[in-house]
Amino acid sequence: MKAIDEPGFWDASALAPLCLRQGASSKVQRYLEIYPIVVWWSTEVEMCSAFARERRMENISAADHDWAVARLRLLKAHWSEVLPSNDMRAAAIGLLEKYPLRSADSLQLAAALAWSQGRPANRIFLCADKRLNAAAGSEGFTVLSTNTEGSPTNRRD
Repeated sequence: MKAIDEPGFWDASALAPLCLRQGASSKVQRYLEIYPIVVWWSTEVEMCSAFARERRMENISAADHDWAVARLRLLKAHWSEVLPSNDMRAAAIGLLEKYPLRSADSLQLAAALAWSQGRPANRIFLCADKRLNAAAGSEGFTVLSTNTEGSPTNRRD
């Protein structure tokens, strides 16, 4: 597949299968070939937290952890980040009142809305979290779920 001009907003849960071998890895790799990555400013922190947690729980080896971090650095070199702002923080708080989201997920969605300049129609939102996908869809994004049953990407569901 060939990349298109219009990027997609990638939640950290959507990027995880690109760094850790998971059931959704091939599906997400195909999305990567189509949708250039836009992320929220704290995505790198979220991803490193997930890798460290998986290592501490002994779900991945030290080598897999190191590979995941290296892969993340490669992805980061090519992604665009949405930087934080006071307006985005206020939007995230509003989203918490509107949807059953965790604070980090409300910030992800607020960042996606900022990226779309408040016009999410026909904008792609990639994520594995069911609640965040539902909220993004309600806001008007075209949601591409990266969730695969039985995959670690659905732990947050």
